[in-house]
Amino acid sequence: MGTIYDNTEIYDIGFDEKKWQIVKEHWKKIFDGTKVNTILDCSIGTGNITLQLSELGYQLTGSDLSANMLKKCEEKARERNINVQLFQSDFREIAENTEKMYDCVMSTGNSLPYVENDEVIKTLHIMDSLVSVGGYIYLDTRNWDKIIKEHQRFYFYPPIYRNDYRIDEIQFWDYMQDGSIIFHIVYSFEKEQKIVQREIFEEKYFPIRKELILDELKQMGYRIIKNVNFPIQCSLPPEEFDWYCILAQK
Repeated sequence: MGTIYDNTEIYDIGFDEKKWQIVKEHWKKIFDGTKVNTILDCSIGTGNITLQLSELGYQLTGSDLSANMLKKCEEKARERNINVQLFQSDFREIAENTEKMYDCVMSTGNSLPYVENDEVIKTLHIMDSLVSVGGYIYLDTRNWDKIIKEHQRFYFYPPIYRNDYRIDEIQFWDYMQDGSIIFHIVYSFEKEQKIVQREIFEEKYFPIRKELILDELKQMGYRIIKNVNFPIQCSLPPEEFDWYCILAQK
């Protein structure tokens, strides 16, 4: 069973112009009042969450482990006339692949929980090594505290209608004895009331509690500037929302 990151067309299927603008507004609010100019996203993926920063005038660099994702990101940037520098790297090795310092180093798209908690902590320190004095670390991720508490088994997304197709995404979550969670991700393509295509992927995550991240950032000498929903516009109480983000200043 393959990973969704090998199929960028499926990965991007639920992302549209409306969501692009929602994320763009999120960045306006997140960086309001800061002096950030240069940004590195060490898990940029296809650019769904980060390319908007270039449109807002930031100098954007992105890295990702997946060559497929970077290729798709480059195509999107070209289509939108966006300037972004890209390079391939595991986020645990970014300091070995760039010599630059940045005003903000970030990891977006729930990428950090792909590795175990101790590796996440090491990655935060590696990110810190590329942050300029007075700069920032940013991350966004699923609300793993909520997932662990509720022990949800099934996760449904609203259907997408595109080119005469109805596209449904359903996730089945298996809670493993080692504490990891296996996400089985199923896409069904329906036309004229018949399923004509089905795509199935499997992803393994290592839940990480927010308190562990916040405590480590503070021990590293960072001040928590924002600890809010992702996107920030969502008004639900943070403990009830599925995603959150953290902005911390060095």
